[in-house]
Amino acid sequence: MKTLGLRPKLFDCIKGYNGQQLTKDVISGIIVAIIALPLSIALALASGVGPEEGIYTAIIAGFLISLFGGSRVQIAGPTAAFATIVAGIVATDGMDGLMVATILAGILLILMGVFKIGTLIKYIPFTITTGFTAGIAVTILIGQIKDFLGLTYPEGVRPVETMEKVEAVIHNIGTLNLAALAVGVVCLAILIIWPYISEKIPGSLIAVIVGIAIVKVLHLPVKTIGDLYTISNALPSLHFPHLSLGLIQGEFSNAFTIAILAAIESLLSCVVADSMINSQHNSNMELVAQGIGNVGSALFGGIPATGAIARTAANIKNGGRSPIAGMVHAVVLLLVLVLLMPYAALIPMPTIAAILFQVAYNMSGWRTCVTLLKRAPKSDLIVLIATFALTIIFDLVVAIEFGMIAACVLFMRRMAEESKVQGWEDFGEDMLNDPDSIELRKVPDCVRVYEISGPMFFGATSLLSNIRFDHKTRILIIRMRSVPAVDASAMKSLEDLYDKCEKQNVEIIFSHVNEQPADMFLRGGFMERVGFDNFCSNIDAALTRVKQILDIETLEDDIEVYGEDE
Repeated sequence: MKTLGLRPKLFDCIKGYNGQQLTKDVISGIIVAIIALPLSIALALASGVGPEEGIYTAIIAGFLISLFGGSRVQIAGPTAAFATIVAGIVATDGMDGLMVATILAGILLILMGVFKIGTLIKYIPFTITTGFTAGIAVTILIGQIKDFLGLTYPEGVRPVETMEKVEAVIHNIGTLNLAALAVGVVCLAILIIWPYISEKIPGSLIAVIVGIAIVKVLHLPVKTIGDLYTISNALPSLHFPHLSLGLIQGEFSNAFTIAILAAIESLLSCVVADSMINSQHNSNMELVAQGIGNVGSALFGGIPATGAIARTAANIKNGGRSPIAGMVHAVVLLLVLVLLMPYAALIPMPTIAAILFQVAYNMSGWRTCVTLLKRAPKSDLIVLIATFALTIIFDLVVAIEFGMIAACVLFMRRMAEESKVQGWEDFGEDMLNDPDSIELRKVPDCVRVYEISGPMFFGATSLLSNIRFDHKTRILIIRMRSVPAVDASAMKSLEDLYDKCEKQNVEIIFSHVNEQPADMFLRGGFMERVGFDNFCSNIDAALTRVKQILDIETLEDDIEVYGEDE
């Protein structure tokens, strides 16, 4: 790994590591484990699997990602971002489908890190990540309404899609359980108020304890985790899915979505952590670690995992400064699994729903959405709203695919609008202040000058049709000082323009061609076709070249006339 520039942060942190920092890391790891416990259970249930699967994920993936990760303080485990897609995979393809998708996602993440794609994640537009994150928050909230209200569905009604869940809630609202609603409201109030009382003890743990106490003491008819799931405190064991080519092919799109989500969320968490501790993470090593963690999680019965921003921030605030804290957090959860997991059966389902309501609120980023709605360009708003809506109505795969396509198309349209082709006579009075302005130079009547501005790519090549000349035109000057780049489509359009000029005996001169276009022209043989002398460094050199060409033509005409007289 070192030869590839992939070095786990743990190796760097061990240098100069001392007992004082070990104590801080251990204490922080224990506190983070307490925070992670109810969240891991709640997120597992929201993902359509049992509570122990959430703990397995936090243990296996949490330990491996801390061990191999590119961040000093990253805490990994199950997160809300995966809940909807995981629930859909489990409902349609079962646990084997989920295992295959998670393993494939892990392999993709490892490859992304090895081939140093970590830095490319920044090219995913902010509007897309904001849109689908807010959409996921809404789907989680909708998915927990049933348990928060204590609704009862008829036998066989098991909605998977978000809109199906909305329909089921509406049709069965008459089965509202007031006792469940009361428990949910009390727990939600605790989650909102508790941070003002204490930041040392997580509010989710207090809500779980109070929820259990209310239901047990008052003997309320409220469903608990034990009523719906069989709780096991068995250690995670290695097992493999029943593989088939069809299953692998079918799960690849889900794997790609999981990998992209894991990469985005983990690297975002790393950036936030860096700003809090004045450090710098290794993005590619972090992706490799995420891949290893997800493969390990799947093989030991877990679900997809990634860096969790809230748990990472809690680790930092409690003194954690090395991957040891994340590894301690995983070991503590392992002890909790063995010793205390049976007590998880007592947790009321409205309490779990209240915890997930808070998770949905925290991840929704509604303030960011409001700011974007007020300030962002219309094209960005289209991407944001479409990604948000598609995440809720359809699924995350459709939302991301559409969002990326729409963002690319709108970006290309914006760039095409910035590209211009103007003849020298079309420039206004403001050009007189430009020392390079063609207005300040004497141009023969038989010469036309056009200036191209902006990137020339396939979305802007039609602008070249604005270049016109008549039978009087002998030379065409194309100024390209404001063209940073051209693509193959633009190259073809320029070649077509040259062919047209050649047929009409019009010479082309290019002025101030920048490095990337010049390289394209040279490698494509276009520079040789036009003639190296016809590529000039600036407009003055181009006009000098015009004078040379016109003098040569005049000399040739004189020779012809002299020959006729003779």
